[in-house]
Amino acid sequence: MARIIKFEKNDCVPCDQVSAYLDNKGISYERVNPFDEPELAVKFKVRTVPTVIVLNGEEIQHRIIGFKPQELEEAIAQ
Repeated sequence: MARIIKFEKNDCVPCDQVSAYLDNKGISYERVNPFDEPELAVKFKVRTVPTVIVLNGEEIQHRIIGFKPQELEEAIAQ
């Protein structure tokens, strides 16, 4: 089972769009504000929000920056 981490911040419309998309698909994910957890943002080289990281173990399978429904669909389908 893949682990999904969504990096987001408050008052971010694309972040809300990604959340709504994942919620509508019934996908569970972790929400991380990179300003609250900078060490995690550095670990995954997050420079902008929203960024969705799909992990298999500790290996990054997908990195989706921004709200890109087709890329999200492909990432969660695997």
